[in-house]
Amino acid sequence: MATLDVRPRLLDALSVLRDRVDAARFPLPLRGAARARRNRAELLAQLDDYVIPRLRSPQAPLLAVIGGSTGAGKSTLVNSLVGRRVSEAGVLRPTTRTPVLVCHPDDLRWFAGPRVLPQLARMWVPEQDDGGEGEYAAGAGLGRGEFGVRGGGGVAAGGGRGSSGVQGAQGRRMAEELHGGEGGRSGREGRGGPRGAGGERGRGVGGEAEEVSEASEVYGGGEAEGAFGAGYGYAGGGGAVGGGFGAHEGAGGAAGSGMFTVRIETEPALPSGLALLDAPDIDSLVARNRELAAELICAADVWVLVTTAARYADAVPWHLLRTAKEYDVTLVTVLDRVPHQIATDISGRYAELLQRAGLGHVPRFTIPELPESAGGGRGLLPATAVAALRDWLERHAQDPVARTAAAERTATGVIASLRSRLPALAGAAAAQHAAALRLAGRVEEAYERAAERVRQEVAAGEVLSGDARAHWRDHGLDGRSDELLDALTHGLTSLLTCAVEEADERSADAWRRDPAAAEVALTTAEGAAGAGERLGVIVRRWRRCLEELAEEETREARAGQAGERAGSVEPEESAALLATALLGGRRARTAGENLADLLGAQSALRLCERGSRLLATYLERALHGERERRLAPLDQLTVPPDQQAELIAALSVLQREKQREQRKEEETAMAREMAMGKEGVSG
Repeated sequence: MATLDVRPRLLDALSVLRDRVDAARFPLPLRGAARARRNRAELLAQLDDYVIPRLRSPQAPLLAVIGGSTGAGKSTLVNSLVGRRVSEAGVLRPTTRTPVLVCHPDDLRWFAGPRVLPQLARMWVPEQDDGGEGEYAAGAGLGRGEFGVRGGGGVAAGGGRGSSGVQGAQGRRMAEELHGGEGGRSGREGRGGPRGAGGERGRGVGGEAEEVSEASEVYGGGEAEGAFGAGYGYAGGGGAVGGGFGAHEGAGGAAGSGMFTVRIETEPALPSGLALLDAPDIDSLVARNRELAAELICAADVWVLVTTAARYADAVPWHLLRTAKEYDVTLVTVLDRVPHQIATDISGRYAELLQRAGLGHVPRFTIPELPESAGGGRGLLPATAVAALRDWLERHAQDPVARTAAAERTATGVIASLRSRLPALAGAAAAQHAAALRLAGRVEEAYERAAERVRQEVAAGEVLSGDARAHWRDHGLDGRSDELLDALTHGLTSLLTCAVEEADERSADAWRRDPAAAEVALTTAEGAAGAGERLGVIVRRWRRCLEELAEEETREARAGQAGERAGSVEPEESAALLATALLGGRRARTAGENLADLLGAQSALRLCERGSRLLATYLERALHGERERRLAPLDQLTVPPDQQAELIAALSVLQREKQREQRKEEETAMAREMAMGKEGVSG
């Protein structure tokens, strides 16, 4: 049997692939985009919550997630397997179902930090003599995995990826268990009194957060307050209140905001090496609870599907069963609450359905309907009713070969599934990029046509019309140069504005016909708002630059006395003649002649060339700015051009490393067989 070993190169390849999947985006409403987003989220959950943590910690306890439909008896089953009530039936709050993880006290360190399910804050319940109905100890945590525990006064410790705070009657023992082997220093507070004395500062593994034990205060009656990284938690005898980013729950009441938590309980009667997790209903009416249930299943070494005699053919569990088969997950099914009279018939039908689905090899356990089944999770089933399932779980957790095989199969199954899942994700990424390019191309094409229209109309002298033409006629009769420039500036602004509006209409029409633009088409109106004002600003800047050019040439002409009237000409007049020559086309042939008379033919020619280049620059700048505004909604969607190639490349590297690992394992197994053969011969 190949062993799950720490595989640095394989882990590196998985980490790179995970980052590529995380960076992929599917914002455009294309066919298959919603499925791609779901697949991306599911894949990230599996990699973060299970595959990478399992490969990094192959010696970690086997995690069996108990999942199923509403009313299937999951909580009763978990309680019966543990031997006491650790999980409430139904919901703890109207809209929140807190998953419960139960493990042996020696295994607590594996689940207290963010090794698995890093997106869930931890909440620990100390051992109680009253069946768990005493005060709850709640820890506020962040997505990175801060962990906190509250109780009646004791220890603060740093560890994990973030900061940890532990206070309670068993705080000292927990601090040592959680962080003794992971490099965190603990700061201890004395028992009793309003504030613990002699607290020290501890830093967790990686140095990402610091525990400040001096900030913790212990009050009489078990209420405590302390720093938990980014949030505070309060726990008392009647319940708990969660603040900051934590969500905390107590026996007498609960309040909190932010992320979900997982409640952790320890039970010495549970064998070391096995942890049970009671998940929310997979068909919960609350969408986030359904998503959480799916995420928890993705983190399982073994998934125990619980269904009933009345609901074993429901669609939701069978969808998950087919998914589990696709990923080759280690799977167990429990047919619960089966009436004695029809037990054989129902069990046979269920077995037939599993066989048809290609799951006939999956271990099946049947639990009869008993009076305790209707107790809402408060009663415990007889030990004999769950003995077969418990024996199976204990055997796979305690037998090194069976335990390794279960974890190896699930991890290898998920990795193998990437061969089909990543290309589909990459294909969706390629479709997104192609659609983004197509939409951008429509805008660019429209603005290229707008630029061509502006060039043609400027060459035809369309700007020199209306008021501008009237001022030009008056200019020869001692008209004012500044009024002519004002009219030309206004005319050029109007020409650009009309061209932009036409380009926007053409772009919007093309986007309306493209389904990919369904959620971004409306933003074109926002981009068009204020276009006339922006274009006016750019045209006025062009005018100032044109006036500076005219002033410079006029000054040089005065110095050289090149023209007939160079000594008396004003820069404003040169600028007005230059603008008219550039914007008037055939209608302003005399403007160039007049400019040559003022400055000299060579100076006038040089000024017209410089002015023409300046006009082309500002026209391009004006249209380019408006085009980029229309493309901004696409740019904000972050559809990178290389995400398809990066996904495929990351998959190729991972497959190569996986094949290398397989060859290494085969060589090791062959060498072992040869060694055993030699020993047999020599014996």
